[in-house]
Amino acid sequence: MLILLPPSEGKASSAGGEPLDLGSLAFADALTERREALLDALERLPELPTAAAVKQLAVSKGQAGEVAVDAVLRGASAAPAAEVYSGVLYDRLGLSELSKKARRQVLIASALWGFVRPEDRIPYYRLSAKARLDGIGPLAAWWREALGEAMPDESNELIVDMRSAAYAAAWKPQRATLLAVGAFKQSGDKRKPVTHMAKAVRGEMARALLLAKAVPTDAVGAAEIARAAGFEVELSDSGLDVIVTD
Repeated sequence: MLILLPPSEGKASSAGGEPLDLGSLAFADALTERREALLDALERLPELPTAAAVKQLAVSKGQAGEVAVDAVLRGASAAPAAEVYSGVLYDRLGLSELSKKARRQVLIASALWGFVRPEDRIPYYRLSAKARLDGIGPLAAWWREALGEAMPDESNELIVDMRSAAYAAAWKPQRATLLAVGAFKQSGDKRKPVTHMAKAVRGEMARALLLAKAVPTDAVGAAEIARAAGFEVELSDSGLDVIVTD
């Protein structure tokens, strides 16, 4: 089993650590060239008028300071991704409390890095899937070919997908079983996706799967673990639907 997590919009400071080492990140052989090109593009942003720079970075005028932060990432101090990414999903998941064996089953999607492992050391940065940098274009398309070559994709593997649609667009397996996890509210015979609880649900679901004594090998096994952990779930065409109440 492999669990794919989204990055978090909010990130903790990485101050005080050793500088970023691109060669130490996951899939360095396949992804370093793409990462380097993105860092180059971010370094050029401060040369633009502020309005143009924040538009490319897809941030507000009040967040214009992020342009300068991203321009010096190569020399910025770094910390484990499990500590840098924060927010509801990561709070509910509690990566730091899990065993090394469990954390090896996790990859975190990123608009800047492609995918990183929880222990990969990265700096605080600001780059979402919505950004569109000169010379790069849409980030999902930018990553698609490289991730297709780098990512594990075996027919007997279960990949549990907690990513949002913007990050899922960058890579999907061709052979492995992909099980997307979504949060839904049931009203009569109608089921509607919910957003306000989705991050919490995905974090708790990922934790339950990673703490399970037996690693699930298929969608049915993942659903059984979820039910044993107290979730109301159903397998559907969309994946593993978690039924939530207010």
